[in-house]
Amino acid sequence: MKIKDEYLPSIAVWEFTLKCNLKCFHCGSSAGKTRSNELSTTEGVKLIRDLAEIGFRGVALMGGEPFLRQDWYIIGREIKDIGMKLSIITNGNINPKNVLSKLVKLEIDSLSVGLDGATDKTHDYIRGVKGAFYRAKEFIDLSKKAGLPINIITTVHKKNFYELSVMKDFVLDLGVNWQVQEAIPIGRFPKNMALSEEEYYSLGLFIASTRKKYSSKNIVIGSPHNVGFNSQFIPKLGPYPDWNGCWAGKMVLGIQSDGNIKGCLALSDDFIEDNIRNKDVIDIWKCPSSFRYSRAFNEKDIGENCRDCKYKMDCKGGCTTRSTSFTGVSHNDPYCFYRIENKLRLKGSVSHKP
Repeated sequence: MKIKDEYLPSIAVWEFTLKCNLKCFHCGSSAGKTRSNELSTTEGVKLIRDLAEIGFRGVALMGGEPFLRQDWYIIGREIKDIGMKLSIITNGNINPKNVLSKLVKLEIDSLSVGLDGATDKTHDYIRGVKGAFYRAKEFIDLSKKAGLPINIITTVHKKNFYELSVMKDFVLDLGVNWQVQEAIPIGRFPKNMALSEEEYYSLGLFIASTRKKYSSKNIVIGSPHNVGFNSQFIPKLGPYPDWNGCWAGKMVLGIQSDGNIKGCLALSDDFIEDNIRNKDVIDIWKCPSSFRYSRAFNEKDIGENCRDCKYKMDCKGGCTTRSTSFTGVSHNDPYCFYRIENKLRLKGSVSHKP
Protein backbone atom coordinates (compact mmCIF):
# COMPACT_ATOMS: atom_id res chain seq x y z
CA MET A 1 0.00 0.00 0.00
CA LYS A 2 1.41 3.37 -1.03
CA ILE A 3 1.27 6.07 1.66
CA LYS A 4 -1.21 8.63 0.40
CA ASP A 5 -0.42 12.32 0.14
CA GLU A 6 -3.16 13.02 2.70
CA TYR A 7 -1.10 11.27 5.38
CA LEU A 8 0.86 14.37 6.33
CA PRO A 9 2.73 14.08 9.63
CA SER A 10 1.76 16.84 12.04
CA ILE A 11 2.61 16.09 15.69
CA ALA A 12 4.29 13.24 17.52
CA VAL A 13 3.26 12.70 21.15
CA TRP A 14 6.05 11.17 23.23
CA GLU A 15 5.39 9.57 26.60
CA PHE A 16 8.74 10.92 27.76
CA THR A 17 8.75 8.88 30.97
CA LEU A 18 6.23 6.81 32.85
CA LYS A 19 7.58 8.15 36.16
CA CYS A 20 5.08 10.39 37.98
CA ASN A 21 4.77 12.11 41.35
CA LEU A 22 0.94 12.01 41.39
CA LYS A 23 -1.60 9.17 41.44
CA CYS A 24 -4.37 10.41 39.14
CA PHE A 25 -7.26 7.97 39.01
CA HIS A 26 -8.06 8.93 35.41
CA CYS A 27 -4.48 8.41 34.15
CA GLY A 28 -4.56 6.76 30.74
CA SER A 29 -0.97 5.57 31.10
CA SER A 30 -1.24 4.08 34.61
CA ALA A 31 1.84 6.19 35.35
CA GLY A 32 3.89 6.00 38.52
CA LYS A 33 7.17 4.10 38.28
CA THR A 34 9.79 4.57 35.59
CA ARG A 35 9.85 1.87 32.93
CA SER A 36 13.02 -0.19 33.31
CA ASN A 37 13.92 0.22 29.63
CA GLU A 38 13.08 3.84 28.78
CA LEU A 39 14.84 5.43 25.83
CA SER A 40 18.23 6.94 26.58
CA THR A 41 19.15 10.53 25.77
CA THR A 42 21.13 9.35 22.73
CA GLU A 43 18.19 7.31 21.48
CA GLY A 44 15.89 10.26 22.11
CA VAL A 45 18.03 12.63 20.06
CA LYS A 46 18.06 10.18 17.14
CA LEU A 47 14.29 9.80 17.45
CA ILE A 48 13.80 13.57 17.18
CA ARG A 49 16.01 13.74 14.10
CA ASP A 50 14.13 10.86 12.48
CA LEU A 51 10.77 12.51 13.23
CA ALA A 52 12.02 15.70 11.59
CA GLU A 53 13.13 13.73 8.54
CA ILE A 54 9.66 12.21 8.23
CA GLY A 55 8.25 15.72 8.29
CA PHE A 56 6.65 16.06 11.72
CA ARG A 57 6.15 19.71 12.57
CA GLY A 58 6.01 19.36 16.33
CA VAL A 59 6.66 17.09 19.30
CA ALA A 60 4.63 17.02 22.53
CA LEU A 61 6.36 15.66 25.63
CA MET A 62 4.12 14.17 28.27
CA GLY A 63 4.23 11.41 30.85
CA GLY A 64 4.03 10.44 33.55
CA GLU A 65 5.60 13.74 34.47
CA PRO A 66 8.09 14.81 31.77
CA PHE A 67 10.04 17.18 34.03
CA LEU A 68 11.08 14.22 36.20
CA ARG A 69 13.46 13.14 33.42
CA GLN A 70 16.78 14.87 33.94
CA ASP A 71 17.45 15.26 30.21
CA TRP A 72 14.20 17.05 29.33
CA TYR A 73 16.04 20.28 28.47
CA ILE A 74 18.51 18.46 26.17
CA ILE A 75 15.65 16.83 24.27
CA GLY A 76 13.65 20.06 24.23
CA ARG A 77 16.66 21.93 22.86
CA GLU A 78 17.04 19.33 20.11
CA ILE A 79 13.38 19.70 19.13
CA LYS A 80 13.65 23.47 18.87
CA ASP A 81 17.06 23.54 17.19
CA ILE A 82 15.89 21.18 14.48
CA GLY A 83 12.98 23.50 13.69
CA MET A 84 10.00 21.71 15.24
CA LYS A 85 7.50 23.10 17.70
CA LEU A 86 7.82 21.99 21.32
CA SER A 87 4.86 21.32 23.60
CA ILE A 88 5.03 20.00 27.14
CA ILE A 89 2.15 18.70 29.26
CA THR A 90 2.84 18.70 33.01
CA ASN A 91 0.94 18.24 36.25
CA GLY A 92 2.53 21.44 37.59
CA ASN A 93 3.75 19.73 40.74
CA ILE A 94 7.36 20.58 39.97
CA ASN A 95 9.44 23.32 41.57
CA PRO A 96 9.01 26.22 39.15
CA LYS A 97 12.51 27.51 39.92
CA ASN A 98 13.96 24.36 38.36
CA VAL A 99 12.19 24.65 34.99
CA LEU A 100 10.65 28.04 34.15
CA SER A 101 13.85 29.89 33.25
CA LYS A 102 14.85 27.00 30.99
CA LEU A 103 11.43 27.01 29.31
CA VAL A 104 11.79 30.72 28.63
CA LYS A 105 15.23 30.09 27.13
CA LEU A 106 13.81 27.30 24.94
CA GLU A 107 11.00 29.56 23.72
CA ILE A 108 8.57 26.71 24.21
CA ASP A 109 5.53 26.86 21.94
CA SER A 110 2.95 25.43 24.36
CA LEU A 111 2.99 24.59 28.07
CA SER A 112 -0.09 22.86 29.46
CA VAL A 113 -0.94 22.11 33.09
CA GLY A 114 -3.60 19.59 34.09
CA LEU A 115 -6.16 21.13 36.45
CA ASP A 116 -9.28 19.10 37.15
CA GLY A 117 -11.11 21.13 39.76
CA ALA A 118 -11.62 24.69 40.91
CA THR A 119 -10.92 23.69 44.52
CA ASP A 120 -8.23 21.70 46.25
CA LYS A 121 -10.83 19.21 47.48
CA THR A 122 -11.82 18.14 43.96
CA HIS A 123 -8.44 18.40 42.26
CA ASP A 124 -6.47 16.67 45.03
CA TYR A 125 -9.00 13.83 45.17
CA ILE A 126 -8.69 13.23 41.42
CA ARG A 127 -4.90 13.62 41.43
CA GLY A 128 -4.42 11.40 44.48
CA VAL A 129 -1.96 13.66 46.37
CA LYS A 130 -2.75 16.35 48.93
CA GLY A 131 -1.49 19.79 47.97
CA ALA A 132 -1.49 19.05 44.23
CA PHE A 133 -3.98 21.87 43.54
CA TYR A 134 -1.99 24.66 45.16
CA ARG A 135 1.29 23.50 43.62
CA ALA A 136 -0.32 23.43 40.15
CA LYS A 137 -1.87 26.87 40.65
CA GLU A 138 1.47 28.34 41.74
CA PHE A 139 3.12 26.82 38.67
CA ILE A 140 0.44 28.38 36.43
CA ASP A 141 0.73 31.80 38.08
CA LEU A 142 4.52 31.88 37.82
CA SER A 143 4.47 30.58 34.24
CA LYS A 144 2.11 33.37 33.27
CA LYS A 145 4.33 35.98 34.96
CA ALA A 146 7.31 34.58 33.05
CA GLY A 147 5.46 35.16 29.78
CA LEU A 148 5.19 31.48 28.89
CA PRO A 149 2.35 30.24 26.63
CA ILE A 150 0.51 28.56 29.50
CA ASN A 151 -2.72 26.57 29.09
CA ILE A 152 -4.95 24.55 31.38
CA ILE A 153 -6.23 21.09 30.44
CA THR A 154 -9.27 19.78 32.29
CA THR A 155 -10.20 16.13 31.85
CA VAL A 156 -13.90 15.67 32.55
CA HIS A 157 -15.63 12.64 34.10
CA LYS A 158 -18.34 12.01 36.65
CA LYS A 159 -16.20 13.30 39.53
CA ASN A 160 -15.95 16.85 38.18
CA PHE A 161 -18.61 17.16 35.46
CA TYR A 162 -20.99 19.14 37.67
CA GLU A 163 -18.26 21.61 38.65
CA LEU A 164 -17.60 22.82 35.11
CA SER A 165 -19.39 26.12 35.64
CA VAL A 166 -17.29 26.90 38.72
CA MET A 167 -14.19 25.72 36.89
CA LYS A 168 -15.01 28.09 34.03
CA ASP A 169 -15.09 31.09 36.37
CA PHE A 170 -11.83 29.97 37.94
CA VAL A 171 -10.07 29.70 34.57
CA LEU A 172 -11.43 33.06 33.42
CA ASP A 173 -10.02 34.68 36.56
CA LEU A 174 -6.63 33.14 35.78
CA GLY A 175 -6.85 34.51 32.24
CA VAL A 176 -5.31 31.53 30.43
CA ASN A 177 -6.39 29.31 27.54
CA TRP A 178 -8.48 26.27 28.49
CA GLN A 179 -8.75 22.87 26.82
CA VAL A 180 -11.67 20.73 27.97
CA GLN A 181 -11.65 17.03 27.15
CA GLU A 182 -13.44 13.92 28.34
CA ALA A 183 -11.79 11.01 30.12
CA ILE A 184 -11.75 7.75 28.16
CA PRO A 185 -11.59 4.38 29.98
CA ILE A 186 -7.96 3.53 29.31
CA GLY A 187 -5.12 2.95 31.75
CA ARG A 188 -6.48 2.99 35.29
CA PHE A 189 -9.58 5.09 34.59
CA PRO A 190 -12.69 2.97 35.30
CA LYS A 191 -15.39 2.84 32.63
CA ASN A 192 -18.17 3.44 35.16
CA MET A 193 -16.75 6.91 35.86
CA ALA A 194 -16.88 7.97 32.20
CA LEU A 195 -19.50 10.46 31.08
CA SER A 196 -22.74 9.04 29.76
CA GLU A 197 -23.66 9.86 26.16
CA GLU A 198 -26.08 12.53 27.41
CA GLU A 199 -23.42 14.04 29.70
CA TYR A 200 -20.95 14.02 26.83
CA TYR A 201 -23.41 15.89 24.64
CA SER A 202 -23.98 18.39 27.45
CA LEU A 203 -20.22 18.84 27.64
CA GLY A 204 -20.25 19.76 23.94
CA LEU A 205 -22.99 22.31 24.53
CA PHE A 206 -21.03 23.74 27.46
CA ILE A 207 -17.82 24.14 25.43
CA ALA A 208 -19.67 25.73 22.51
CA SER A 209 -21.67 28.19 24.63
CA THR A 210 -18.68 29.13 26.80
CA ARG A 211 -16.51 29.72 23.74
CA LYS A 212 -19.19 31.93 22.17
CA LYS A 213 -19.83 33.93 25.33
CA TYR A 214 -16.20 34.62 26.17
CA SER A 215 -14.65 34.90 22.71
CA SER A 216 -14.02 38.60 23.35
CA LYS A 217 -11.86 37.82 26.38
CA ASN A 218 -8.92 36.77 24.18
CA ILE A 219 -9.00 33.37 25.87
CA VAL A 220 -9.15 30.25 23.72
CA ILE A 221 -11.64 27.72 25.06
CA GLY A 222 -11.46 24.55 23.05
CA SER A 223 -11.22 20.79 22.92
CA PRO A 224 -9.19 18.11 21.14
CA HIS A 225 -9.79 17.28 17.50
CA ASN A 226 -11.78 14.12 18.31
CA VAL A 227 -14.64 15.75 20.26
CA GLY A 228 -18.07 15.47 18.63
CA PHE A 229 -19.03 14.99 15.01
CA ASN A 230 -21.68 16.28 12.59
CA SER A 231 -24.00 17.94 15.06
CA GLN A 232 -27.10 19.76 13.87
CA PHE A 233 -26.68 22.28 16.69
CA ILE A 234 -23.10 22.33 17.98
CA PRO A 235 -20.38 23.93 15.83
CA LYS A 236 -17.15 21.99 15.28
CA LEU A 237 -15.28 22.19 18.57
CA GLY A 238 -11.82 20.96 17.64
CA PRO A 239 -8.93 23.10 16.41
CA TYR A 240 -9.35 22.07 12.77
CA PRO A 241 -12.30 22.65 10.42
CA ASP A 242 -12.81 19.05 9.33
CA TRP A 243 -13.05 15.63 10.88
CA ASN A 244 -12.34 12.99 8.25
CA GLY A 245 -11.56 10.02 10.42
CA CYS A 246 -8.99 8.94 12.95
CA TRP A 247 -5.65 10.71 12.59
CA ALA A 248 -3.61 7.90 14.17
CA GLY A 249 -0.75 6.96 11.88
CA LYS A 250 -1.87 9.54 9.32
CA MET A 251 -1.19 12.90 10.99
CA VAL A 252 -0.22 11.95 14.53
CA LEU A 253 2.11 9.41 16.08
CA GLY A 254 2.46 8.04 19.60
CA ILE A 255 5.76 7.00 21.18
CA GLN A 256 5.96 5.13 24.46
CA SER A 257 8.89 5.75 26.79
CA ASP A 258 10.39 2.37 25.88
CA GLY A 259 10.32 3.12 22.13
CA ASN A 260 7.11 1.34 21.18
CA ILE A 261 5.29 3.09 18.34
CA LYS A 262 1.52 3.52 18.01
CA GLY A 263 -0.58 5.63 15.70
CA CYS A 264 -1.92 7.41 18.79
CA LEU A 265 -0.44 7.24 22.27
CA ALA A 266 -3.89 6.76 23.82
CA LEU A 267 -4.48 3.48 21.97
CA SER A 268 -4.02 0.20 23.81
CA ASP A 269 -0.88 -1.89 23.44
CA ASP A 270 -2.75 -4.04 20.92
CA PHE A 271 -2.00 -1.21 18.47
CA ILE A 272 1.79 -1.24 18.86
CA GLU A 273 3.34 -1.34 15.38
CA ASP A 274 6.98 -1.96 16.35
CA ASN A 275 9.78 -0.58 18.51
CA ILE A 276 12.40 1.92 17.35
CA ARG A 277 15.09 -0.35 18.79
CA ASN A 278 14.02 -2.94 16.23
CA LYS A 279 13.24 -0.64 13.32
CA ASP A 280 13.77 3.08 12.76
CA VAL A 281 10.64 5.17 13.19
CA ILE A 282 11.11 6.31 9.58
CA ASP A 283 10.74 2.73 8.38
CA ILE A 284 7.77 2.10 10.68
CA TRP A 285 6.02 5.19 9.30
CA LYS A 286 6.70 4.21 5.70
CA CYS A 287 5.86 0.53 6.11
CA PRO A 288 2.83 -0.41 3.93
CA SER A 289 1.39 -2.60 6.70
CA SER A 290 1.55 0.04 9.45
CA PHE A 291 -1.55 1.69 10.93
CA ARG A 292 -3.93 -0.26 8.71
CA TYR A 293 -6.95 0.51 10.95
CA SER A 294 -6.75 4.13 9.79
CA ARG A 295 -4.74 4.05 6.55
CA ALA A 296 -6.52 1.09 4.99
CA PHE A 297 -10.05 1.99 6.09
CA ASN A 298 -12.83 0.33 4.11
CA GLU A 299 -16.60 0.67 4.36
CA LYS A 300 -16.83 -2.93 5.53
CA ASP A 301 -14.88 -1.93 8.66
CA ILE A 302 -17.72 0.27 9.92
CA GLY A 303 -19.26 -0.92 13.20
CA GLU A 304 -22.94 -1.25 14.01
CA ASN A 305 -23.16 2.17 15.71
CA CYS A 306 -22.17 3.86 12.45
CA ARG A 307 -23.34 1.46 9.76
CA ASP A 308 -26.48 3.39 8.77
CA CYS A 309 -24.99 6.87 9.22
CA LYS A 310 -24.91 9.18 6.20
CA TYR A 311 -21.54 10.55 7.36
CA LYS A 312 -19.83 7.18 7.76
CA MET A 313 -17.42 7.46 4.81
CA ASP A 314 -16.27 10.91 5.91
CA CYS A 315 -16.20 10.27 9.65
CA LYS A 316 -14.97 6.66 9.36
CA GLY A 317 -16.54 5.70 12.65
CA GLY A 318 -15.03 8.37 14.87
CA CYS A 319 -12.16 8.19 17.35
CA THR A 320 -10.37 4.82 17.39
CA THR A 321 -9.39 5.03 21.07
CA ARG A 322 -12.91 5.88 22.20
CA SER A 323 -14.43 3.29 19.88
CA THR A 324 -12.22 0.42 21.03
CA SER A 325 -12.42 1.42 24.70
CA PHE A 326 -16.21 1.51 24.80
CA THR A 327 -17.18 -1.11 22.18
CA GLY A 328 -14.12 -3.31 21.67
CA VAL A 329 -13.84 -2.59 17.95
CA SER A 330 -12.67 0.27 15.71
CA HIS A 331 -14.88 2.56 13.59
CA ASN A 332 -17.79 2.25 16.01
CA ASP A 333 -17.54 5.34 18.26
CA PRO A 334 -20.79 5.76 20.24
CA TYR A 335 -19.82 9.26 21.43
CA CYS A 336 -20.94 11.06 18.28
CA PHE A 337 -23.07 14.20 18.48
CA TYR A 338 -25.04 13.25 15.36
CA ARG A 339 -25.77 9.76 16.72
CA ILE A 340 -26.75 11.09 20.15
CA GLU A 341 -29.07 13.70 18.61
CA ASN A 342 -30.81 11.00 16.59
CA LYS A 343 -31.01 8.78 19.65
CA LEU A 344 -32.59 11.61 21.65
CA ARG A 345 -34.74 12.51 18.62
CA LEU A 346 -33.41 16.02 18.48
CA LYS A 347 -34.19 17.71 15.17
CA GLY A 348 -32.86 20.93 13.72
CA SER A 349 -32.81 22.82 10.47
CA VAL A 350 -29.19 23.96 10.82
CA SER A 351 -26.45 21.48 10.02
CA HIS A 352 -22.87 22.02 11.16
CA LYS A 353 -20.44 19.91 9.18
CA PRO A 354 -17.39 18.64 11.12
